[in-house]
Amino acid sequence: MWDLIKEFSRFLRQEKKWWLIPLVVTLILLAALVVLSSSSAVAPFLYPFL
Repeated sequence: MWDLIKEFSRFLRQEKKWWLIPLVVTLILLAALVVLSSSSAVAPFLYPFL
């Protein structure tokens, strides 16, 4: 897992693709929200947003 993160950061530095960072962070946060709230009482309130 850490190798993937290191390789991705090297790619960003080498190719100057700094605009990808907010996109990746947003996708990770959205995935964490879906995973963590899928079995909680908050889940019915999130369905309209998905």
